[in-house]
Amino acid sequence: MPTRTRYALLTIPFAVGALMLPPSAASAAPARAAVTCGGQGVDASAKIRYRTETLINAPLRTIWNLQTDVESWTEWQSAPGTVERLDKSRFRAGSSFRWTTPVPETPMTPATTLVITSTVQQLEHQKCIRWTGPAIGEGLRIDKGTHVWNFIPTKRGVVVRTEETWTGAQVEADVPTSTAYLGAGLESWLTELKAAAEAEACR
Repeated sequence: MPTRTRYALLTIPFAVGALMLPPSAASAAPARAAVTCGGQGVDASAKIRYRTETLINAPLRTIWNLQTDVESWTEWQSAPGTVERLDKSRFRAGSSFRWTTPVPETPMTPATTLVITSTVQQLEHQKCIRWTGPAIGEGLRIDKGTHVWNFIPTKRGVVVRTEETWTGAQVEADVPTSTAYLGAGLESWLTELKAAAEAEACR
């Protein structure tokens, strides 16, 4: 399945490993730091979620600029078809943008193009971003997506950690499929962000 198609359905983390451990091992596993921004995280009640992270060997400023210059996403990401800022101020809490991405046919939904309207709810410069919003296409609707990004400098590089949840009756009708597409999308996003940032850092 092409990257653009795999990306389209979802963007949410899913801790499968802990579910497969025996109770004693699962309880002994260290708690992971929450992915939050301004004290707010993803939707705790959401059935569809995915979390992942990667280490990027590039300056934090480079990574941050790639991620927050949303109208340039199409230059380094394969999934977005179009991206449009809905305000003209600097990228900050309150900023909104509308973007599109193709979605393949599934047993539950037709092939379509999702129109996603995202509003930044929290932002701390070069530290974190949290945006929310619906995604609507012909025959497909995600009532609310909540997406949080953390950018953590370390001695080895910058850890970019992200988590997303989706809510809505249609996508919740098949949680495993929705989660699988979401996970593939987030992994692709981080892979492409890493490639773009490290390539720019080498120039």
